[in-house]
Amino acid sequence: MELRHLRYFRMAAEELNITRAAARLGIAQPPLTQQIKALEAELGVALFARIGRRVELTQAGALFLGETRAILARVENATTLARQAGRGDLGRLRVGFTGSAAFNPVVTAILRRYRTTWPGVELVVAENRTSHLLEALEDGRLDAAILRPPVPGGRDLAVHKLCAERMVVAVPVDHKLARESGVTLSALRQEAFILYPRATGVGLSEKIVAACRRAGFDPLVAQESPQMISTINLVAAAIGIAIVPECMQHLRPDGVRFLRLSAPAIHAESVMVRRAKDEAPTVSNLVAAVAFTMD
Repeated sequence: MELRHLRYFRMAAEELNITRAAARLGIAQPPLTQQIKALEAELGVALFARIGRRVELTQAGALFLGETRAILARVENATTLARQAGRGDLGRLRVGFTGSAAFNPVVTAILRRYRTTWPGVELVVAENRTSHLLEALEDGRLDAAILRPPVPGGRDLAVHKLCAERMVVAVPVDHKLARESGVTLSALRQEAFILYPRATGVGLSEKIVAACRRAGFDPLVAQESPQMISTINLVAAAIGIAIVPECMQHLRPDGVRFLRLSAPAIHAESVMVRRAKDEAPTVSNLVAAVAFTMD
C-alpha cells in the first residue's frame, strides 16, 4: 500500500463520484477505478458500494476513510515540519558566549534579531570561558560561540568579526585615581591587577598583559577572576583594579569608577565562531542575523 492509494481513496470517498474524483486528481477514470480495486483487494474488503448510479462508502470504507484522513494529515504535517526545519525555521540553536561578550549591546542585538526572525527555533545560550566554549564547539555541544579573540589556530573554525569596543580602567570609588577622567597605561605599573585565569593563552587577559609589556612593565596580578561580573565586584571590594570592556560601565556604580584608558588605547574585539563545515540551516540563519546586524 502506497500513500497515493490513500490519496486516491480519500478523493473518491469525498466526491462519491469516480469521474469527478479522477478529474480533481488529474488522472483518467479507468486508472483510478483500477487503483481503488487494487486497494480493496489488498485489504480484502469492499470500500465502496454501487447503488444504482451512485457510489457510497461501505461501513468498512467509512472507518477506513477516518483513519486515512488522519494518516494523510500526519504525513502532510511531517512534510511541513521537515521543510521548515530545512529552512531553519524549526530546530535548536546552541550559542555560547564569554561573560564579557554577553554585555556587549551588539551581541544582544544579534540574539534579538535571531529570536524575532526565527521564533520557532529553540535558542539555548550558555556562558563559559573561551577555552571551554571552543572545546564545546569542537565536540558538538555548541553550534556557535561569541568570544574575544584571538582564536587559536589549528582549529577548523569559521570566524565572523562582530565589533571592537574601547577598554576602560575600573578602580574602587576611594582609589587615588577615582576622580580622574582618564589614565595612561604606564600610570598603572604599580597597581594590583585583577585578571582572568591565563592557562589557555587566549582572551582578554593576554591582550592586557601584552599591552602592559609594550608599555614597559609586567602587571602585578593580585587576583584571578573566572567571570567579568566577579571582576567588577572584586574591584568594588578594593582587591585591585581591572581593565574591562566599556560595556561593563553600568555595573556597580556605587562601588566602582571607570576611567578612559589611553597611551595606548586598548580595544576588545568580539567575534562569532562556528565549525567551518557546519551547514545546519539554523547556523546559516545565525550568520545571516550577524550580517544583518553588522550591516
